Amino acid sequence: MAKPPLSPVGAHVPVAGGLAKRGLSYAAEIEAEAVQVFVTNPRGWARSPGVAEQDALLRGRVEDGLPVFVHAPYLINLGTPNEEVAARSVASLEHALRRGAEIGARGVVVHTGSAVDGTRADGLERTRSRLLPVLEALDADAPQVLLEPMAGQGRVLCATVDDLGPYLGALEDHPKAAVCLDTAHVFGAGHDISTGAGMRAMLDRFGEVAGAHRLRLVHANDSAAACGSNRDRHANIGSGHIGAAPFAELFTHPVSAGVPVVVETPGPVGPHSADVATLKRLRSHAAGPTPSDADRRPVPVG
Repeated sequence: MAKPPLSPVGAHVPVAGGLAKRGLSYAAEIEAEAVQVFVTNPRGWARSPGVAEQDALLRGRVEDGLPVFVHAPYLINLGTPNEEVAARSVASLEHALRRGAEIGARGVVVHTGSAVDGTRADGLERTRSRLLPVLEALDADAPQVLLEPMAGQGRVLCATVDDLGPYLGALEDHPKAAVCLDTAHVFGAGHDISTGAGMRAMLDRFGEVAGAHRLRLVHANDSAAACGSNRDRHANIGSGHIGAAPFAELFTHPVSAGVPVVVETPGPVGPHSADVATLKRLRSHAAGPTPSDADRRPVPVG
């Protein structure tokens, strides 16, 4: 029986000082095999144009095989009843997708949003009317939109794996709509993934609801908040309520095997290096020693 493909392990990397100059040197320092970046201020509406030289350097690493992802700004909410916020959200997502295409990113991660003070049905309909045209406008080789379920706070539109069914349905199961799963978010939303069996059950359900082909990125974060707390509090791998061992399931389960895994855990370099190393050890132990695993090296990103 063939062994599952190896999931590249990496991290969200800082880019202050240069998207490639800073981001790639940081990735090399922590021995990342995949990276996620911001291409503009994640807490504002301003849209940074990028620097052609930095874009070219990062694209070169993509051509060498480095999986790159963009995280869109946190302010984006496509389910809001506020039309001004909605217009800014669409423009911000479109900008992130353009910048993602310019650097060769595989996908752009965006939070699934909130109805704010309305019903979930209303929020989903607003999301449909705003996001579906964005998806329809994407070229076949454009980055995918990676929908990231949230921890269940407030009137969020998508938190549990089961919530993905109606959310993707509202988007007509568009082929450019995929999913980024954040382990701290699904834990906060009520999936007890603090055991291997729990992680397997969550991934099994994902396959049933969304289909394995929809999972394109995993944010591997431990949680400083309890299961079902509806709180989003990231912790370093093994230092939270999930623990390190269950993350091994990500590397062997048929839904997630081969899917890039990045950490968004508290830094700086030392803790990030430790988290990346821990996940690589879990990957190695879960898959068993093979020549390809023993010979695997981080993509040269420095």
